[in-house]
Amino acid sequence: MGQITLKQVRKAFGDVEVIPPLDLQIDDGEFVVFVGPSGCGKSTLLRLIAGLEDTSSGVIEIDGKDATGLPPAKRSLAMVFQSYALYPHMTVRKNIAFPMKMAKMPQEEQDKRIASAAAALNLTDYLDRRPGQLSGGQRQRVAIGRAIVREPAAFLFDEPLSNLDAALRVGMRLEISELHKKLATTMIYVTHDQVEAMTMADKIVVLRAGHIEQVGSPMELYRNPRNTFVAGFIGSPKMNLITGAEAAKHNAKTIGIRPEHLMISRESGTWTGKVGVAEHLGSDTFMHVHSDLSDEPLTVRATGEFEIKYGDTIHLSPDMDKLHKFDAQGLRIA
Repeated sequence: MGQITLKQVRKAFGDVEVIPPLDLQIDDGEFVVFVGPSGCGKSTLLRLIAGLEDTSSGVIEIDGKDATGLPPAKRSLAMVFQSYALYPHMTVRKNIAFPMKMAKMPQEEQDKRIASAAAALNLTDYLDRRPGQLSGGQRQRVAIGRAIVREPAAFLFDEPLSNLDAALRVGMRLEISELHKKLATTMIYVTHDQVEAMTMADKIVVLRAGHIEQVGSPMELYRNPRNTFVAGFIGSPKMNLITGAEAAKHNAKTIGIRPEHLMISRESGTWTGKVGVAEHLGSDTFMHVHSDLSDEPLTVRATGEFEIKYGDTIHLSPDMDKLHKFDAQGLRIA
């Protein structure tokens, strides 16, 4: 079991409140991602759940039992940090075994769990190597293996891929997602990268200045952002947000349209602009179009290779079924 419930959990450092009182339900077996810009409180919230920070007020329940005052070792949670924190003089086998050795687990059970974790993480052939003989991705898998053998109620990941290069990040993202499917254990994952959030999560928690802005599945947040902050944060590239006279035509303070929901024409369209930088990625072309609608260029997505050059005039027509409207407070208009 790995159900985690936060009831009016608050954290303050002196007079500075970094997490205002919040409620959150994480169900058993869910993969939940905390996402938001730097300083939004996502790592602090994870540390409160782990017991590495004391709550200022509120209750944290794990499987229905009050764990607010329990030390980290008593919470049945396993944390994987940004740094691998491996012992360089120990083999992979001994690094993975370390928490079991500290718990004085019988050797036969240790061997069984090490073999199972190594098989799940493709580390069987590396058990007798030391961390210095492994790649960054392999070292991160060892750190995850050390968490797996504890058989926790939930895994907590604090930006575990930040130290990896782009290619390794993609590979490890897939491996962690596969691991979740195999183990069916609750996982809470912190990242500032909304692409990681969209591709990995069952449920995303979007945070800003300690507040939960929205909770939902990746596609719920993509299709129905609650406010302009979520609209501008979820999606890659981000949603175009337009204010002024064009928004007023739609009885809104702000309108939003995603780059993939703008139709492109060289002859005519609803809006007109000049192409600035165009990013050709092979499968997609992203154009940054300057217009009178906004001080910021509009981002437009075309599939495949799109013949365009700097300074070209193009016409854009939004898919009106995909137009988002927000009021003066930035809240979604139904």
